Amino acid sequence: QLQASGGGLVQAGDSLRLSCAISGRSNSGGNMAWFRQAPGEERKFVAAIRWSGGSTVYGDSVKGRFTISRDPAKTTLYLQMNSLKPEDTAVYFCAAAPRGIYSTLGTHSSYNYWGQGTLVTVSS
Repeated sequence: QLQASGGGLVQAGDSLRLSCAISGRSNSGGNMAWFRQAPGEERKFVAAIRWSGGSTVYGDSVKGRFTISRDPAKTTLYLQMNSLKPEDTAVYFCAAAPRGIYSTLGTHSSYNYWGQGTLVTVSS
């Protein structure tokens, strides 16, 4: 199971940290990621991390502003979001791919488990 939290209403330039509590089979390695979906748009890749080793990749629109990480116990996934912009407004989903490999870190279809989403709204 994946349980996302931490969303809210913030102003442009603010920071926010999302969390994703992980339990069960979804915590057994592979890749973890954050995706987001704005109203009327498709779900898009934000960031991903290799559960073992910690290698990360980011979508172009968030590079240098967002940081994905996990706690040492590997029970929680985080997304630190800095310098937020109105275009970052979306529902953010955490996802797990227990059998994911490095080359599929950013591939939506490779993720088997999804959290319920948490809404981030950035006002201008």
